[in-house]
Amino acid sequence: MFDFLSGNIVELSDYLFDANKRIYFVYLLSAILLAVPVFIKTSSQFSVVDFWCFLFPKSVYTHQSAKHDYALFFINKLIKSALFPFVVFSMAPIAIAVSSGFESVFGVNPPIEWSSASIITIFTLLLFVIDDFTRFLLHYLLHKVPMLWEFHKVHHSALVLTPFTIYRSHPIESLLYAFRMAVTQGFVVGLCYYLFGPTLKMYDILGANAFVFLFNIFGSNLRHSHIWLSWGDKIEGWLISPAQHQIHHSDNPKHFDRNFGSALAVWDRLFSCLIKASAVGKITYGISVHHKGHHSLVQIYLEPFKKSIQALFSRRL
Repeated sequence: MFDFLSGNIVELSDYLFDANKRIYFVYLLSAILLAVPVFIKTSSQFSVVDFWCFLFPKSVYTHQSAKHDYALFFINKLIKSALFPFVVFSMAPIAIAVSSGFESVFGVNPPIEWSSASIITIFTLLLFVIDDFTRFLLHYLLHKVPMLWEFHKVHHSALVLTPFTIYRSHPIESLLYAFRMAVTQGFVVGLCYYLFGPTLKMYDILGANAFVFLFNIFGSNLRHSHIWLSWGDKIEGWLISPAQHQIHHSDNPKHFDRNFGSALAVWDRLFSCLIKASAVGKITYGISVHHKGHHSLVQIYLEPFKKSIQALFSRRL
């Protein structure tokens, strides 16, 4: 048991040095740099002490909601390590099935002979775009399907936002996202294998998809924070800014079911659910001002099962 706990603690500490994790130290540093102009805009003078207090207000980082985020970060890792190995999510069989499916429909064709750089660029871009769309689609369904919403509520029950809020999720939601990732990557690999052959490579930066790396560098950790960073109306029509995601967490009914996108705003535009930061004033976070649940770890883990079953049977009646 001790080895199990210590092993998971070591893995969690490695998140700071893994470019595929949101709290990779480079992404955290870039968020701090992006917060500088926001602080200067709201302050008459620059002081290191004041800037530190601006970055890490005690009212946010010691809030009970934030403490739940820290606990969930650790507990969910233990749950994932204990249970997820029994649920295997592998892109390999999906990729093989997709490639075989294309062969059965369109026949066996010789690989397209484009330059290596062109193939790598297309593969990397397809991985990013299709992954971003499936994230949007699952996120949309988590809001729109009553049973799924009960599990996604855990994330939206946060009353304050910190970079650790990204890990505030119910294990059932984590399973759904793991399945989504396997299907998405399997589909893209299978398609590109059929088109270009087996020598597929991805442009990466420190092991992360180059486009994902850039997304994280440009303020991904400010999405779950109190720091309001907008890209301006023109850019926010194409890319979701940190402020736009904060609007998604608003407890104001006018902002519900808006800005589902992860990186690209085009999906929200297509589904008519995009709202820009310039259209919104001061916001507070949570499911609604009347929400009473998710005030303890027991509620966070168990209430979604109870509510989802109630939602299922209420629709059948």
